[in-house]
Amino acid sequence: MAIPYDSNEVSYLLPSNKEDWEEQGIPDFVYGQEELLMREIQWPRNASGVPGALPLSRFDSAVCSAWRQRMELGLFRYHLGELQTQTLPGAVGFVAQLNVERGVQRRRPQSIRSVRQPFDPEQFNFNKVRPGEILFRLHREPDLPGAVQQEDILVMINVSPLEWGHVLLVPEPARGLPQRLLPGALRAGVEAVLLSLHPGFRVGFNSLGGLASVNHLHLHGYYLAHRLPVEGAPSEPLDPGGHLHFLQALPAPGFLFYTGGPGPDLEALVSRVCRATDYLTDHEIAHNLFVTRGALPGKTSPSSALTGVRVILWARKSSFGIKEGKAFNVALCELAGHLPIKTSQDFTSLTETAALTLIQDCLLPPAQAEEVQAALVALVAQEEQ
Repeated sequence: MAIPYDSNEVSYLLPSNKEDWEEQGIPDFVYGQEELLMREIQWPRNASGVPGALPLSRFDSAVCSAWRQRMELGLFRYHLGELQTQTLPGAVGFVAQLNVERGVQRRRPQSIRSVRQPFDPEQFNFNKVRPGEILFRLHREPDLPGAVQQEDILVMINVSPLEWGHVLLVPEPARGLPQRLLPGALRAGVEAVLLSLHPGFRVGFNSLGGLASVNHLHLHGYYLAHRLPVEGAPSEPLDPGGHLHFLQALPAPGFLFYTGGPGPDLEALVSRVCRATDYLTDHEIAHNLFVTRGALPGKTSPSSALTGVRVILWARKSSFGIKEGKAFNVALCELAGHLPIKTSQDFTSLTETAALTLIQDCLLPPAQAEEVQAALVALVAQEEQ
C-alpha cells in the first residue's frame, strides 16, 4: 500500500550517519485525548475498497515516514514491496496475500511449552534490537482529571513484516514482561487504532501457544488496505448489559467487546478484556486478539458504519512452534480473515473451504468452548453485581 511520505516528520527519522543512531536517543510521540479520533472513519466507496490517497493523522505520518526510511536503509530481513493480493471467492471474504519472504526469512520461534511460561532474558527479546529499529516512544499526556496514567510504549519495526507499516508495540521492555496481556498494553493498542485516520490500521495480540514467537510482551500493529469480515460481522449479546457479545460468523466464532470512544467506556473495555485473557492464561488456554475499527455489535453487515472499536478475542488450541507444510499458520490476522500465504502454489490453489478447515482445526472442541463461554459470561456478571 502506497502511503505518502511526509517530509515534515523529520524528528522520527534516523540521522544520515549510522554512528549517530544510538546517540540520538528515542524520540517521543506525545498525544492527548483530542487526537483519539472517534468520528466515523469509512472505507472509500469504490469497487475494490482499497484506499487511494487517504488523509493521514499525525500518528500515521510518524509511523509511515519512519517505517519507510527503515525499509530504505535495509533494517528489515527483506524488502517488502506491493504484495500480490486476492479476495477468495465465497461468503467469508478472506483477504489472501502472497508473502513468500516472511515464510522463509522470519526469525525462528522460541521454544514455548506453556501459555504461562516466564520471561527468559537469555532468549531473544526486545531489549536486544538494534537502535535503528525503534521508531519512537508512544506517550499519552495525562490531560483529564482522574485519567489512568498510560505507561510508555516503544513502537519498533517488525523486521519480518506482514504488510506495510507493520510495527510492534512494546511496553517498557526493560521490565522483562512475559507475553501475557496487561491493561496498559491493551489500552495502548486500542488508542493506537484511534490515533489513526486509516480504517485499515489494526492491532493484535498472540498469546504463548497462540503463535507468539517471542516471549516478551508485545502487540502487533499494521496497515491492510482491505475490509475484513470481523469489522461488521453480526453478533449476539451474552449478558443483559450487552458488554460481551458472541460472533458466530465465519471465519471463526469469537467473543466481541466494543467501545464507542475514549474515557470510562474504553477503560471498562480494557478491564473486561484483560479479565477474560487472565482467565484463559491461568487455565492454560491459548488465545488471539484483534483490534479494529468496526460497527456496533448486533445485527450488522459488512458495509455497516465503523462507529467505534471492536476487540475480538478467540480461545483456541495451543500450538507450539511453526507448522511447516501448511498454506498459513493460524494466529491473530488469520482468525480475522487476513491470510498471509507462504508459497505461490498455495496462493494460487487455496480455496475458502480449505482455509476454513485450517482455521477450524485450531479451535477448541465444542465442550471446552462452551465451558470458556460460561466462564467469561460469569466474569461479566460478577463485574455487574
